[in-house]
Amino acid sequence: MSHELQGMSAQAATTVGWDWPTPADQGLTAEAPPTSQEETGPVTGRHIVFVSWRDLANPRAGGSEVLVDRLADGMTARGDQVTVLCGGPVAERRYRVVRNGGTYTQFLRAPLAYQRLGGCDLVVEVCNGMPFFAPAWSRRPMVCLVNHVHTELWDVRLPRPLATAGRYTESVLMPWAHRKNLFLTVSSSTAAALAELGVRPDQIRQVCNGVEPPQPLMPRSPEPLFLALGRLTDYKRIDLLLRLWDRVRHVVGGRLVIAGDGPERARIEALAGPGVVVTGRVSEEEKHRLLCSAWMLLHPAMIEGWGIVIVEAAIRGTPGIGFDVPGLRDSVVDGETGLLVRNEGQFASAWASLALDHRTREILGRNARERALRLHWSAAVEGFAQVADEAMARGARRR
Repeated sequence: MSHELQGMSAQAATTVGWDWPTPADQGLTAEAPPTSQEETGPVTGRHIVFVSWRDLANPRAGGSEVLVDRLADGMTARGDQVTVLCGGPVAERRYRVVRNGGTYTQFLRAPLAYQRLGGCDLVVEVCNGMPFFAPAWSRRPMVCLVNHVHTELWDVRLPRPLATAGRYTESVLMPWAHRKNLFLTVSSSTAAALAELGVRPDQIRQVCNGVEPPQPLMPRSPEPLFLALGRLTDYKRIDLLLRLWDRVRHVVGGRLVIAGDGPERARIEALAGPGVVVTGRVSEEEKHRLLCSAWMLLHPAMIEGWGIVIVEAAIRGTPGIGFDVPGLRDSVVDGETGLLVRNEGQFASAWASLALDHRTREILGRNARERALRLHWSAAVEGFAQVADEAMARGARRR
């Protein structure tokens, strides 16, 4: 590898199939992959296997599962055969879904389950912290899909000895196992985190999440309505939001609605005070109504791969407030489509000031919607197709 490549910044991931923002907007190097569709034409009829942790039907599914579903469905529509191999509950899709044990047993069962599929043309290993180590049991061309790097989440989720082992596995063993493969991610933050783990910038490819076009917009709530939406788990830090609400509600009034389900739900319900409504999991129709009605989306997560709920709110003209952390600094343009803050005090201040400033909320919401309308799942699928072509061409050259 040349000295020029060794000196590239962590953000110098090649961006593919992406109609927004341009590489120049993000400070990215947009050098063409070695093999592109312009050179070879569209390649279809392949068998692509995603080895993933969960299906979208899993109650614990999140943004990573949405991404895999959209990519798998999009590649199926293009003419490829797609199989998703995963653990836990599954549902029928346009593509094939094969259940591979439970939450933890799937890591042991994956090699045998893969062999039973009878071969494929491309393996996409979805690494959500704990890898499947697919290069050890498959010699097919491969892509490592990483939504976000877990970093401090290991200490939040596990006791210290297990957290240390998990961090070592993700930061050392996973990059080593995929040292000959391409890495695919959805944000500059994750591309930078991968580079910090030692993944070469010339291995990293980046596509952007899309967002579903919404139903016709519904009226904004005439009274202050603030929304937190998503899976209720520790790193989303909804308990922090409740502490801040105790300070903010005396200034802004109104209601704080927390929509979603997860392992933290019982604790959140116990902590909820005056003006707080915990709805549990909501339908798509109710989610649409809440996102349209809310004055702003509040997202106090400590890390994200992208923060897909941010753009789901944005496309409905609802600005977001979050911490300046990986993922959210990709989905929120600070001061343009929402606000990013660095500590709890700034979060409370931003929340209160934006609630009292109708004009600024309208401007941020309008900018957020204009930006989100340029995010298309078709562009993500097109970018993934280019990465699939490149990975297969690299594999052919190695053979």
